[in-house]
Amino acid sequence: MSKINRQSTLQTRDYKLGFMEYLVPAGDWAATQTGTLSVGIVVLPDFTLLALANFVEALRLAGDIGDRSEQQWCHWAFMTAANSPVRASCGLEISPTRALADPKAFDYVAVVGGLLHERQEYPREAMGYLTAAAAAGMPLIGVCTGSFALAEAGLMDGYRCCVHGYHEEEFLIRYPQANVETRDIFVVDRDRITCAGGFSAFDMAGFLLERHCGRARATKILHHAVLDKFRNARHPQLPLADPYFRVKDERLRRAVFLMEQHLSVPVSVPWIAGTVGMSERQFSRLFTRQFGVPPARHYRELRLNHGHWLLLNTSRTLTDIASACGFNDSAHFTRCFKDRYGKVPSAVRTKSS
Repeated sequence: MSKINRQSTLQTRDYKLGFMEYLVPAGDWAATQTGTLSVGIVVLPDFTLLALANFVEALRLAGDIGDRSEQQWCHWAFMTAANSPVRASCGLEISPTRALADPKAFDYVAVVGGLLHERQEYPREAMGYLTAAAAAGMPLIGVCTGSFALAEAGLMDGYRCCVHGYHEEEFLIRYPQANVETRDIFVVDRDRITCAGGFSAFDMAGFLLERHCGRARATKILHHAVLDKFRNARHPQLPLADPYFRVKDERLRRAVFLMEQHLSVPVSVPWIAGTVGMSERQFSRLFTRQFGVPPARHYRELRLNHGHWLLLNTSRTLTDIASACGFNDSAHFTRCFKDRYGKVPSAVRTKSS
């Protein structure tokens, strides 16, 4: 991966940008309840729309009386590296509302990240701006994978950094000395605030609103957002739905994908091994070490799990379900199902009806 030189990022004059004149020595920082909140938001290419929307919508809803979207108590500006439109990972394009401005014009400077690439290239202007903001003593916010950008610039050194559990391993590979936090939905460590992304960006914004504008202005947005409460920083991240995200060997991940794609017409273990570029012996050994069971057993459990779901969520006949799960007949399916779940398929269907 092409990295920005850590030492050069701290020498902010290397970035020949107009805001250099605003640099002042960094000092102690503490938020005070001023009644207003202002955030300059640096939006990176391929940004995550969900995280950005949750963060800025909280500011918008708290910004005025009612729901007029007036920036009275809360102010925000969208900024991009080249002052040109950037596209979200979903394809939606947004335009900046302001060029990269004096960081001290805001209470916070936030950076919103998105898709991660093997050879990550961050816009030099954006990285220079974040470094300048840090040198000016400004508190920084990493929204979603914006934490990666802050770490890349060397701005999370010595700080706890919240990262989504899905990206923990990738973060540690890139920044092995990082103090990563994947238990909580957002982390406040002195003048650095980071969140896991998604809806945690809304909770993080609620925390900032209460801190600066008071509880009444923060809780006002709950009514408009049809929510009953904010989650605090220590709220745990939810378990990941993808059970294979920690599998390091891409060949094993691909093997499981092949199994999932061939539930009704099973393929052989030797064929799977050859398709992912391994001998059957090597594949079986690595697979068993990773999953705790041989590949054939894991494959059968995937098919039985699929059958269990079909029993609970469809009215298909037992014969149809057996066929959809790759079993020759319903009797074979029933025997295997009972071994797996301790009860026959009809008992599962009766309980769910």
